[in-house]
Amino acid sequence: VQLQASGGGLVQAGGSLRLSCAASGRTFSGYVMGWFRQAPGKEREFVAAISWSGDRTYYADSVKGRFTISRDNAKNTVALQMNSLKPEDTAVYYCAGGSSYPIQRPSNYDLWGQGTLVTVSS
Repeated sequence: VQLQASGGGLVQAGGSLRLSCAASGRTFSGYVMGWFRQAPGKEREFVAAISWSGDRTYYADSVKGRFTISRDNAKNTVALQMNSLKPEDTAVYYCAGGSSYPIQRPSNYDLWGQGTLVTVSS
């Protein structure tokens, strides 16, 4: 399975962006899908994840209430709606697919997209 992330860009603080991740190759319906981000000079950090059925979602405290993760298994896509963006949200965002827990750990993900840059200006 190949993952392709898109939707990044430059936005002012308080604005919104919607990231998308499309899977190709075969279905990803059996995977937990997650979003991670990495700012310059920092470790890759967990942002959000969604169970394979879509009935459970998980968020980092820093984005809870502002970001929403969703998936469409029929279309092999996962999305991250980001609202009320802050300058500290600036990072390269990666979508990932995994099958192990805990879902906040990057090493539990087998599939990674190439990343899309989100820049939030103050």
